[in-house]
Amino acid sequence: MIMSAGPAQLETRQLNVGFIPLTDCAALVAAQELGFFERQGLEVKLFREPSWSSIRDKVSVGLLDAAHMLAGMPIAATLGIDGIAQPMITAMSLGLNGNAITVSNALYDRMLDIAPRQATDRTASALALRRVIEADRRAGRKPLTFATVFPVSGHNYQLRYWMASAGIDPDRDVRLVIVPPPQMCDRLAAGLIDGYCVGEPWNEMAVHHRLGHVLVTGYELWNNSPEKVLGVTADWAQRHPRTHIALVTALIEAARWIDEPEHRREVALMLAKPEYVGAPGEVVSMSMTGTFKYHADAPALPVPDFNVFFRYGATFPWRSHAVWFMTQMARWGQIPRATPFDEIARAVYRPDIYRAAAGSLGVACPGRDSKPEGDHDQPYADAEGLALGPDRFMDRRRFDPAHPLAYLDSFDIRHELQTSESL
Repeated sequence: MIMSAGPAQLETRQLNVGFIPLTDCAALVAAQELGFFERQGLEVKLFREPSWSSIRDKVSVGLLDAAHMLAGMPIAATLGIDGIAQPMITAMSLGLNGNAITVSNALYDRMLDIAPRQATDRTASALALRRVIEADRRAGRKPLTFATVFPVSGHNYQLRYWMASAGIDPDRDVRLVIVPPPQMCDRLAAGLIDGYCVGEPWNEMAVHHRLGHVLVTGYELWNNSPEKVLGVTADWAQRHPRTHIALVTALIEAARWIDEPEHRREVALMLAKPEYVGAPGEVVSMSMTGTFKYHADAPALPVPDFNVFFRYGATFPWRSHAVWFMTQMARWGQIPRATPFDEIARAVYRPDIYRAAAGSLGVACPGRDSKPEGDHDQPYADAEGLALGPDRFMDRRRFDPAHPLAYLDSFDIRHELQTSESL
């Protein structure tokens, strides 16, 4: 049994932890600023990193002990895809939701001209984009360019999901590039990209500077979708089990504190500091206080679940989320469909460690490690009475983690990896 421990029993107290300047690094920042790390006997140095590849590489070689990671990153590193073969694990989700899809004003105007009703219907907006793409093809224009933050990011899969829902093949009909989150607005302003999917505050920053129009939020694509995790190498976790639990415990406490509505403005101002996100306080506060502006001349609308840090079991590392990410990796040719999804999910996602940390705080945990997605459009309680959030997909599809290949086969547009077994 994994047990929590006091400061004197920690394998190490000094930790280097990396993060990317996004609002969903909030638990790390709050734990540092409010003393939650110190309360667990930890001395943490936070390092703002320039890109997700920097996070992956530094954790892989031990320059960072742990990091704010894309949920798909520990899976990809363990599977040895995307250039790194290093077993990694996660014992904690750092929150739900937080992304949006933004396009340049020029592209939005074209979408409005060609399909006004669809362009203003957020979940149908990809249909307007398809009309623009078809017009460009007829005119012989080059494909539009869209950016995401990393090949195995939720942003990449959300953008592809949204496009494919309208019959757009993201590998054939547009050009996809990788851009670090803080560089998205500059690339959009320079005309180097036509749109992007990224986390906050980099969508609201485009709105704030009148550079772009937000078409749809990640919440609207999939209610309460997984986004970031705390990632470490499997080797580090094995050598530092008590320190790992202490780190997760501090971050659960921080997440619980952040999700109290009266604390959201305070944590937004923490995040706005130059050493963390480095963006105007009013921009960071927009989504962090449960509001959102889709374009510069629109009012801020209530979106209370734009960022969820603790409620709805947001910090629990659901193995079913790991399986969902692998279905998308298989859908877009990053891994074979014969990948042992459940085996990899069990190796990488570690709810046993989470439960040891949460237990020391009296935080309730789900009684199971997996759950289907897509059945609920309202909050609900699981069999143990734990309150969970809505989990609807924009296309009303249902995901059963026990049958990932049936889910994969339900998509008309996909580009599976061709292996000798599949030929």
